[in-house]
Amino acid sequence: MGLGQMGGGLSFVYSIFVQYTILQWGWRNAYLVLAVILVILLLPLNLLFFVYHPKNKGLEAYGASELSSTRDLPAGEVVPKNPPPFEWTLGQLMRTYQLWFLVLSYFLYWGVGNYLVLAHQVKFIEDAGFSSMFSASVYALFGMTMCAGQLSGFISDWMGREKTATFAALLSVGGLLALISVRDASQHWPLYIFSICFGYGAGLFTPTIFAGSADIFYGRHFGVVAGLLLTGMGAGGAIGPWLGGYLYDISGNYTNAFVLSMGCNGFACISLWIAAPRNANRLRVRI
Repeated sequence: MGLGQMGGGLSFVYSIFVQYTILQWGWRNAYLVLAVILVILLLPLNLLFFVYHPKNKGLEAYGASELSSTRDLPAGEVVPKNPPPFEWTLGQLMRTYQLWFLVLSYFLYWGVGNYLVLAHQVKFIEDAGFSSMFSASVYALFGMTMCAGQLSGFISDWMGREKTATFAALLSVGGLLALISVRDASQHWPLYIFSICFGYGAGLFTPTIFAGSADIFYGRHFGVVAGLLLTGMGAGGAIGPWLGGYLYDISGNYTNAFVLSMGCNGFACISLWIAAPRNANRLRVRI
């Protein structure tokens, strides 16, 4: 999961190029440059490497070798030779509180908490007296450490999902405390601490919650579960940046907004502990 998501972390490094382009040619022309890059690079990558079915690569779908045709079934239908002891139905997983606490966790951590900070951190750093390019470089460092966090998703296989998510949240809170401590352009080190801790925590949380969700809801409906997690993140992402700006407007600073982000991280962990991926086997037995 972490390997598949690391492109998101690397995308933040792109911000240095974007900022340089804006400084050289203005933001309108920068948009045109980005559009050309999308057409020249992204479109061919999708056309050449995005495979929608294993047959397109001469491969068999995972698990297909365990399926056998049955004469009693209509033509083309198959049944597993060794069916799993338990398979979630869509109705069953939608009625579990575990699913909705997982969605709430991702809504709070990434949706509200992290996107609030990402939308305002550059402006906060510039307000402290740093240049726009330095602010973009802090953003890029966040992306690199986020990528490192994504590549560390295997930690949750050792520590457990809940403990790993709590570790990630503590790192994020520590990074935010460092960010809040910045008062003027003479304080560089707190920004590096922020980027490293907040970025690594953000990167580590994502593969952990998806793996935890798969612990409970693995099966043919896991795509629905993953989609709901991303929906929760998207809903929170619509609220967090606006809420951060609103809190800034009424207080004149970002302290309250960043404290709110810390609270979201904490409650996200509580939600994940309530969902309890560690008890997945016990839940399937009860169902």
